[in-house]
This record gives sequence, structure tokens and C-alpha cells, in this order.
Amino acid sequence: MEKQKNAVGRRKEAVARVYMSKGTGNITVNDKEYKAYFPIMYLQNQVELPLKTIEATSSFDIVVNVQGGGPKGQAEAIKMAIARALCEVNAEYRPALKKQGLMTRDPRSVERKKFGKRKARRSFQFSKR
Repeated sequence: MEKQKNAVGRRKEAVARVYMSKGTGNITVNDKEYKAYFPIMYLQNQVELPLKTIEATSSFDIVVNVQGGGPKGQAEAIKMAIARALCEVNAEYRPALKKQGLMTRDPRSVERKKFGKRKARRSFQFSKR
């Protein structure tokens, strides 16, 4: 791998752009160390999952720009983007990542609000008397 590889991951409203290059295992999210950006252990594990799957936790330096959504959506968008970038680096990683379910875009998102309702399905309170 001579230069950096980049990929995009999305989840709900979050969009993550990942720039991956050979290195020592540093992951930077929006100019912060990823453990500072995601203080919750579960979210840190989500970000690390693609690298743990192919056992390359200290092979790549990763710089991430992420915006939109909440912390969980952002972490899962980063997870997908890293998995896609790893497939660009080496196509042999793909079956292992696919088996973990990291190559599939999660289509679930917030249902739109309908008119005459308070939310998507929640109605206004009904009073009989």
C-alpha cells in the first residue's frame, strides 16, 4: 500500500469519511483520539471491530471525519467505512468482514412524521369526554 485509501460509511444520519494509511494503529476522529471522542466502551469496540476481525489493530493509521447523527450512529458509520477501506487495501479481507456483517449498510432509519399525528405513529391524546 503506497498511499492512503479512503472510504465512506453511513448509518442513520451519520456520514463518516475514513482516510487509512500504513502506520502504528492510531485512530483519530474529528481531530481527537477515538477513545476521547467515544468515552463509552461499547462504541470504542464498534470502531475497533473491523481491525480486530482481520487482526490488524496496529497496522494502520486512520483519520476519520464524521458528522450528523448521534454517537452510536457515528460509531457504526465509522465501523462500516473502516471495513470498506480494508477491502480496498486487500480483497482477501472481504469474506471475514462480510461474515461479521460489516459490509452491509444498515437500512434502518427514523420513520417520517405523518400529518394528523404527533410523531410517525403516535396519535394525539384522545379524550372521550
